[in-house]
Amino acid sequence: MSMPSPPRSDRPPARASARTTGLLLAAGAGRRYGGPKALADDGSGPWVVRAVRTLHDGGCGDVLVVTGAAAEEVETLLADMTDTRVSAVRCGTWEEGMGESLRAGLTALATRGRSIPTQALVHLVDLPDVGPDVIARLLDARPAGAGGVGGDALVRAAYRGVPGHPVLLGQDHWQPVLDVARGDAGARAYLRRTRPGLVECGDLASGTDVDTP
Repeated sequence: MSMPSPPRSDRPPARASARTTGLLLAAGAGRRYGGPKALADDGSGPWVVRAVRTLHDGGCGDVLVVTGAAAEEVETLLADMTDTRVSAVRCGTWEEGMGESLRAGLTALATRGRSIPTQALVHLVDLPDVGPDVIARLLDARPAGAGGVGGDALVRAAYRGVPGHPVLLGQDHWQPVLDVARGDAGARAYLRRTRPGLVECGDLASGTDVDTP
């Protein structure tokens, strides 16, 4: 199935915020897809590259990519992105599910020392129609129940009322997420309990993950 390029906006790219790191989960093998979706290319560039640019252009100060399957190939693509602040961390247990990738990414951010970001914007590599406008709207939004704009922020994109990704996690939420993130569940149990503020983005993208080519 051919996917369109991420929607573009007439508004200028959002000003990058050093306190927000885009955390891109791109470690899966894509067994149903036929190969790692980070390397998928429907004519508009590898999805991992597009997702990194989406996070950066939407307002994230830098991007951390969690790699696993085809890690060397993915990291080579990232190394060529000299115009973007991007780094990678490998998840040795990626085969156990997305929760392991999330744990690897949040742990890497939490141990950065003085450069620990205040917020992590968690995004998935297999959402190729999610563009910078979605990221900017999420970072700009202050919905009811979303917490503050810093360490206690908890905001999630929704598409026609259905919660999806990206998810903005303030630093206060990282340890509780690490405590429950296992297997394929990721942060699902924590988000169900805490009910993050929802930001409707259905007018900008479908938010549907692509599992088959």
